[in-house]
Amino acid sequence: MTAPEPDLRHHGDAEVRADGSGLVDLAVNVRTGTPPTWLRERLAATLGDLAAYPDQGAARAAVAARHRRPAAEVLLTSGAAEAFVLLARVVTARHIVVVHPQFTEPEAALRDAGHQVHRVLLSPDDGFRLGSVPAEADLVVLGNPTNPTSVLHPADAVAALARPGRTLVVDEAFMDTVPGERESLAPVRDLPGQVVVLRSLTKTWGLAGLRIGYVLGPAPLIAALGAAQPLWPVSTPALAAAEACSAPAALAEAEQAAADLALWREHLLKGLAGFPSVRVYGEPAASFVLVRLPGAAVVRERLRGRGFAVRRGDTFPGLGEEWLRIAVRDEATTDRFLDALAAVLGSA
Repeated sequence: MTAPEPDLRHHGDAEVRADGSGLVDLAVNVRTGTPPTWLRERLAATLGDLAAYPDQGAARAAVAARHRRPAAEVLLTSGAAEAFVLLARVVTARHIVVVHPQFTEPEAALRDAGHQVHRVLLSPDDGFRLGSVPAEADLVVLGNPTNPTSVLHPADAVAALARPGRTLVVDEAFMDTVPGERESLAPVRDLPGQVVVLRSLTKTWGLAGLRIGYVLGPAPLIAALGAAQPLWPVSTPALAAAEACSAPAALAEAEQAAADLALWREHLLKGLAGFPSVRVYGEPAASFVLVRLPGAAVVRERLRGRGFAVRRGDTFPGLGEEWLRIAVRDEATTDRFLDALAAVLGSA
């Protein structure tokens, strides 16, 4: 018998929307308490401008300056998910590789566009360390830091995958949860082939419902991706968010949030280490932790009964029913979760 194909369209919000009222959300990786008040006010101020068509100029320039790139190398999108769809439609490739476990939307978008996708599965036994991909691959997609493993690959290891004739797509949706954004390829412009970096403002700024992200890459490819977009693809409020979140004050706030997150993640890891049946593989670096434990599906349901929603892992290629992803929260919330987990495991 072969294992069932993972549901590539399953997302963490399903864990809290299905009879999830009142649950503490540890399934979705959006920072709590967001958007901050100053950003809400900035978005509200755009309501008087909604009669005019959106103008991307200021937002595009702000994102370009933030990553020290020309504006021609920036494409603003309706969330990072739109970028996956555009790449699937525009990039011509004969051998496509998606490195798993990772966010499943890139593969889903490629398959929807009629492409055959080959999977390279990283192993938990070596901490999901990034290795080689087939030499014939002319389109390679991976995340860094990777959802759901939370592993941060060294920039040199990611850059080593770039080569002439290959498009390398790096999903850095969670890179701003890493202090200093170390290992980012966002400002790198001199690698061989086409290197594309995707970013999202959803996670740190709490803007999943606004839909705003962007693509960084060679100007000719950015122009081709832009030509495949519908007219005015990004709303005026979303453009205001892109501009505001690229400003120095916002970047400083995000850096502080990443530093706080690192401390909270360490607190969660120390707590999880107290459970002999729970194992973390690799060194988590993002706003979530992936764990493996026997009977994870039952544990997940029992945690719901105690008020906590966590993300199932079996919808990610390369994982299975024994995996759960847990969002990092403040220490008080984590302590309550650990108490609930102790009660669930103790009753198993």
